[in-house]
Amino acid sequence: MNKYSVIPSDEVINDVIEKLKENGFNPILVDTKEQALEKIKELLPKGSEFLAGSSISLNEIGFGDYMKENGGDYKNVSDIIRSENDETKRGDLRRKAATTDYMLGSVGAITQDGYLIAVDATGSRVGSYLFAAKNLIIVAGANKIVQDINDGMKRIREYVYPLEDKRLMGMYNVHSSTAKWIIFEREKTPERVHVILVKEALGF
Repeated sequence: MNKYSVIPSDEVINDVIEKLKENGFNPILVDTKEQALEKIKELLPKGSEFLAGSSISLNEIGFGDYMKENGGDYKNVSDIIRSENDETKRGDLRRKAATTDYMLGSVGAITQDGYLIAVDATGSRVGSYLFAAKNLIIVAGANKIVQDINDGMKRIREYVYPLEDKRLMGMYNVHSSTAKWIIFEREKTPERVHVILVKEALGF
C-alpha cells in the first residue's frame, strides 16, 4: 500500500479533529463514504446555489451520482457555466461563481496542526476557499493527514500532482500544474467551513 493511502490511528485522527476546532473550522468525523454523503445532504439546503470543484473525493462518496438524480433540487452554478459557449463570458461566470453560497471540494493534505493545504492549476477552486464562497464544505479521507506543512506539500508534489496530471491528460489531453497554493490555517467566520473527515482512503 502506498504510504499516502494509509489511515492514521484513531488517536491521531481525534487530535486533528480537536486542532481543526481550535482553528475555527467545523470538523465532522464519519466512518464511511456513505455517511459523508449524508452529511453533505444535511449541510447543503435544497434550493441553494452551489459550486463543486473537481474532486475525486466527492465522486467517490457518490456526490456526482446524487446530483444526477436530484440536481433539480439545487442551483448548480457549474451547469450555468458549461451552458455558456462564449469563452470570455464563461471566464466571467467562473469568476462570479467564486462567490457562490456553497462551495464543495477537497484538499490535498490536512496537517496534524489542523491546517488545510490545497493547490490548483488556475485557482478557480481555491479562490472560493479562502473567502469568496459564503459556505465551504470540504470532504477528505483521513489518508490525507500529514505531520506538517512541509509533509503536506511533499505529499501533493510527489503523489497528488502526478495522479491528477495523468487524469487530466487522459480526459482532456492537457497537463495540470501546482500553480496556486493555499495554506488555510484558521477561519474567523463561525460555521463557515465544514470539514468532513472520513476514516477511509479517499481521492489522491
